[in-house]
Amino acid sequence: MKNFLLAILSFSFIGTNIAQESLPSVTIENLNGEKVDISKVASEGKTVVISFWATWCKPCQKELNNIAEVYEDWQDDYNMELIAVSIDDARNAPKVKSYAAGQAWDYTVLLDKNQEMQRALNFQTVPYVIVADAKGNVVYKHSGYKDGDEDELEDKLKELAQ
Repeated sequence: MKNFLLAILSFSFIGTNIAQESLPSVTIENLNGEKVDISKVASEGKTVVISFWATWCKPCQKELNNIAEVYEDWQDDYNMELIAVSIDDARNAPKVKSYAAGQAWDYTVLLDKNQEMQRALNFQTVPYVIVADAKGNVVYKHSGYKDGDEDELEDKLKELAQ
């Protein structure tokens, strides 16, 4: 009985100390060179999908293009916004603006030229997607892309919209 009570107390203590992961306070640039604090992107009461990509990453491009086909519906149905964050380094960053313009994406595109945000979120490869709820809490993470992954993402958006 004593061991059982100790186990329950241990689980109770552990459960109360789990920290909610929030978007990090990292400042990166938009395509016009203006500074954007990523921790403030969810302050408008919307669910925010942040998709990390690079101009050299074919799965990233495919994911963002597939989402572009349903993006307007998602905005209406789930009160969400997608931010595409390029991890291209400073040497390749000039390619990002022309590439994004050529895709006619209706996304906000940001540049993480020094991989500050990538380090803050502790991921290694792209594509990498995170979803933050309307309060800026990270509620979903996904690494890699294969056709149909956007359906799983939409399921998460539906759940958050309820």
